[in-house]
Amino acid sequence: MIYANRKPIKKTAYVMPDVALPTGGAWITEARKAALASASEYGMPQKRDEYWKYTDPTTLTSDAPTPAAIFDNKEERLFDDVDRVKVFFVDGIYNAEMSDPLDLAGVEIETLETAGQADIHWASALYGVLETNGQRPVPRPLAALNTATATQGLVIRATGKAAKPVSFIYLHQDENSDATIHHTIKLEAGADLTILENGPAAARCNMVMEVDVADNASFHHVRAQGRDHERRAVTHIFARLGKESSFKSFTLTVNGVLTRNEAIIEFKGDDAHATVAGACAGDGTFHHDDTVFITHDAVNCESRQVYKKVLRSGAVGVFQGKILVQPGAQKTDGYQISQGLLLDDNSTFQAKPELEIYADDVACSHGSTVGAIDETALFYLTSRGIPHGTAQDMLTLAFLGEAIEEIEDETLSETIRARLERWMARRQG
Repeated sequence: MIYANRKPIKKTAYVMPDVALPTGGAWITEARKAALASASEYGMPQKRDEYWKYTDPTTLTSDAPTPAAIFDNKEERLFDDVDRVKVFFVDGIYNAEMSDPLDLAGVEIETLETAGQADIHWASALYGVLETNGQRPVPRPLAALNTATATQGLVIRATGKAAKPVSFIYLHQDENSDATIHHTIKLEAGADLTILENGPAAARCNMVMEVDVADNASFHHVRAQGRDHERRAVTHIFARLGKESSFKSFTLTVNGVLTRNEAIIEFKGDDAHATVAGACAGDGTFHHDDTVFITHDAVNCESRQVYKKVLRSGAVGVFQGKILVQPGAQKTDGYQISQGLLLDDNSTFQAKPELEIYADDVACSHGSTVGAIDETALFYLTSRGIPHGTAQDMLTLAFLGEAIEEIEDETLSETIRARLERWMARRQG
């Protein structure tokens, strides 16, 4: 059964602003020119576009970012108890002095700026390639613009099991910073790599991560987006999966005026598995959008989408998730769940789940719910002497728990859960 139209939405004419491409070697210059041509063809996103109707992109496409106040919560940095290779970006710019030596992870790591100066580089087969593939059937012009203009980011190639996780730490120090970051990650056959991300990055950030997971390789990704109240961000993860490979990504978001996280995943090898999950909590002007597009183009592959949002005081949560099963992708197992928990009558959760299936031997399901906190459970806890606010937080954490459980590493899962518990405790004063 077909649940959606595959044809891209036709856009009204849009004139791209003048964009000066960065200088670089032959391979990256060619990729940047092609990406800029695509962005010009698509035009910047507008509120009238089908996949932007729940989220206003105006502040993401304006010539200058809206200033965002610096937020210092005095907390220890997330993942500090994890043995990792730390790589710092300050307002979107790589900081070598703060970062660990890049060879400690046991994988090849270069900055995009360095790799981009070479005329020939292995990244030429990947940089902008997955982003380009992900432009159909839904145009993603902000990702194309990122590929065209980014000079900051990392180029990583893992040929075996990484000795340590690689941790991207984004610091926000300039109220007017406007960051464009592009990470290119290649896992060769049998490789295993964990990427950690945390921090607000900038007042406004456009981030792209391209991940090529070869046969029998495993990629793990855990991200906590910074708590700066006024930050704005759009992120894209483009992933391609080989035979018997594994891709797992989890994102925690608290605070932020506007966050849109897109995940575009393509199965190209049989017997592969992918999980994308997210937990978010916010109030007031908080607007959070998860948009996911998973294409099954191989046999016996499994995908999971698990998203939970807790909203109050006028906050808005959006989920747009699609599973596309191509002809021949038999024995596909696609699972999708999105749920919103509204803690008052002023908040909104908008969901658009989609299935588009062209194979007959599949098991695909989607579900979406929205509702208030369980009053019976709340009464049960308060009747046993638990303060109302604490009881509400306990139920909220239980609600978000299903998404957090998608993190494979129990240490990382507990780190995320503990940080969320402390955040909720502070919200009670």
